[in-house]
Amino acid sequence: MDKNFIIGLVLIMLMLIGYQILVPKPVEPAPVEQVKQVTTKPSVQSPTVSDSTNLSAQSTDSNAVAQVAPKDLVIETNDTRVVFSNKGGVMKEVMLKKYKTYDQKPLYLIAENHNSFRINFPTTTGDVRLTDLFFTTEAQNQKVGEKDSVIVTYRAPLKGNQFVEQTYVVHGSGYVIDYGIKSNATGSSDKLVQLDWNNDLLQLENDMHKNREVVTINYYTDDLQSLATSPTATEEDKTAEPVKWFTIKHKYFLAGLIADKHPFGNVAVRADVNPADSNIVKTMHVSAGIPMSAIQKGEANYQFFLGPNDYHLVDKVKAENFDQNVYLGYAFLKPINKFFLVPLFNFLEKFVSNYGLLIILLVIFVKTILTPLTYKSYISMAKMRLLAPELEQIRSQNPDDMAKQQQDQMKLYQEVGVSPLSGCIPVLATMPILFSLFFLFPNLIELRQQPFLWASDLSTYDSFIKLPFTIPFGVGNHISLFTVLMTASSIGYAYYNNQITPTQPGPVNMKVLGYIMPLMFMFVLNSFPAGLTFYYFVSNVVTIAQQLLIKRFVNEDKIRNILEENRKKNANGEKKQTKFQKYLEKSLQAAEEAKKKQAELEKRSKKK
Repeated sequence: MDKNFIIGLVLIMLMLIGYQILVPKPVEPAPVEQVKQVTTKPSVQSPTVSDSTNLSAQSTDSNAVAQVAPKDLVIETNDTRVVFSNKGGVMKEVMLKKYKTYDQKPLYLIAENHNSFRINFPTTTGDVRLTDLFFTTEAQNQKVGEKDSVIVTYRAPLKGNQFVEQTYVVHGSGYVIDYGIKSNATGSSDKLVQLDWNNDLLQLENDMHKNREVVTINYYTDDLQSLATSPTATEEDKTAEPVKWFTIKHKYFLAGLIADKHPFGNVAVRADVNPADSNIVKTMHVSAGIPMSAIQKGEANYQFFLGPNDYHLVDKVKAENFDQNVYLGYAFLKPINKFFLVPLFNFLEKFVSNYGLLIILLVIFVKTILTPLTYKSYISMAKMRLLAPELEQIRSQNPDDMAKQQQDQMKLYQEVGVSPLSGCIPVLATMPILFSLFFLFPNLIELRQQPFLWASDLSTYDSFIKLPFTIPFGVGNHISLFTVLMTASSIGYAYYNNQITPTQPGPVNMKVLGYIMPLMFMFVLNSFPAGLTFYYFVSNVVTIAQQLLIKRFVNEDKIRNILEENRKKNANGEKKQTKFQKYLEKSLQAAEEAKKKQAELEKRSKKK
């Protein structure tokens, strides 16, 4: 064999061996699915100089490098899908499985890249931002049974053989997640661990402007406080009082944190809004202090509530007055909603699945209960109608003397035993229910995304006609057919009522006002929930039907005979006066005396 050939072969073999040793192997390309998954997650940035304290506090052993790999933990329950991250040991995503957005997309209360938790943890060597640390956990991805629960514990080392630990308890059903934080860090027991929660409220409902009008932050001290709402301006507030719980409130959903024994201190809240943003309703900021002493004692226990703002769910949360997150109206109206309308609504839900039919049944039930008042009101109007000729005669006798007209009318009422207020009282008695429904329906999550007839969602307006322009004052760029029907039925009821009610004297023609008010409410209620305007429409129709039915059973000749008998009895002094009649008599006497005194004063002034 040629010597040069042998030398060349040896050199080639050495070159191949050297190439294998000195040149690293090329990295194999990742599968397509893996690449997509990575691109959707924020990349881990290299530590900067400002992070050196945090990283040195964490890096206590040779395995620290392995701990900085980001890793998600997915816990799926009957109602939610919760994604935790080892970076910060925080919740990264919370999806509600039983709900969708207005455009039928998955509904996230906590969404990646739209939510952040920051916890500044004081130590003897300086503050550590826990959400920048990488925690370890032994928990695994799993699906939790309805009656089971899973404990997720995240732990991170600190300098000096110290540690911090965050624990979550995810239950198999419901929307409450228990949370606790503890540490053996020494010193700084009088300080507060600062929690900053920033949350972008994604658009979950169809009307962006309405959403911006209602989303807020509630926080509870000794009573409920709410951040002012504005669709265009930034709002902020703060309190030095201990806060027992706070919630970031969507129109129909809540994301909140509840204190167990140790309330939050130095709470500040803020809502930022960008009217030009078509995706984010508002960005909410909550800053709250957790007592360091509670963390050191292992008593810093809290609860996240991440779910629907359903009265029956929030009412069961073990937090003082947490049910006030569902707004049920003013203080004097709230009992009607809480103890009557809400239980009635949920009772009917057991038998009727169609919410349009349920609203019809609700109207019929309420109107049936109020039938005695409706009957009394009709009888009163019938009496006034029979007295109309005499009232007109009184007005014609003294056309320019209103005081004399009123005195003569009061005498007539006293003679026949009629109270002019008796027709108003039954109507006024029904008003609290109508007002209660005005506040209840916009906050009733049961109506959300429930279709009926042409309305695809009874919790918002039915856009029967789209307009190429926007009408101001809350009307919007649409026409709601249920609102039009409500207005038409209100005008119809006013017309019917005017036919059976005599004209009352006064500076305002009440009959004309009965036509004007429905038209005004048409503009006000055009963007209100279709369920509410449909209720008012059905209520008007049932009321007219009730009065037509009552009319068939009311004999006006008998009513006329009763009035004449009362006139005779009062003339003979046989009938005992009612309290109202005694009041009328005293009023008449006082009016007569005042008139005499006025006449005497005028005579004296003329003599002088």
